[in-house]
Amino acid sequence: MTTLEGKVAIVTGAGRGLGRAMAQALVGEGAAVTVASRTGSELDSFVAEVKSGGGQALACPTDITDEASVVRMVEATVETFGRVDILVNNSGIVSTTPLVDQTAEDWDRVIATNLRGTFLATRAVGPRLLAQGSGKVVNIASNFALQGVANHAAYSASKAAVIAFTRSMAIEWARHNVQVNAIAPGYFATDLNADVREDSDTYSRVVRAIPARRMGEAAELKPWLLNLAGPASDFMTGEIIVIDGGQSVR
Repeated sequence: MTTLEGKVAIVTGAGRGLGRAMAQALVGEGAAVTVASRTGSELDSFVAEVKSGGGQALACPTDITDEASVVRMVEATVETFGRVDILVNNSGIVSTTPLVDQTAEDWDRVIATNLRGTFLATRAVGPRLLAQGSGKVVNIASNFALQGVANHAAYSASKAAVIAFTRSMAIEWARHNVQVNAIAPGYFATDLNADVREDSDTYSRVVRAIPARRMGEAAELKPWLLNLAGPASDFMTGEIIVIDGGQSVR
């Protein structure tokens, strides 16, 4: 129910962290994967790693906030692999600023990456999924969309909007056999938060807010992603899977 042989996926924000781990998980189940992010060198290393193991991957440096760049990402995928079946909207940035100190430019930057980018990629892939009568969209939201978090107004608002977007698109595309779901992760141990984990006081403060008293590991996200990307979720759409060690239910 999770095999992806013959399927083609696009993962945005795939240069490192959870995005890279999710792209690796899709390749591991047989999918050809286009990895997209702003940083080309990180993408190239991923593609080299995949090809050395006999897999198929394409590096596509992309500005997820730019419409033309996103369209080129989808077109390059289809030109290389002949189709697209799965979109993982993972690109995202965080701003940790008190609202009264946050500039309009910083607010717009977060909304543009986290929400506009999700919209642009989904819209660019959509006509191909609808035409073939099948497809999966997996949006990466956040547990911060489900709770109040100080100094994260822009990030939390953008991820809450991603959840609303997920549910709306699930309704629109259900009759076309295209499923749209989301994962809302909490804190996961990646290179992006290495500084937090290396500072014992900061790490202790973070994990005290998590009932499980630890951060998640990327491997714990893998089975949920594969279920949403594969046939196991053919009758599941508009759902939000929260994986945060209980943080959002405190």
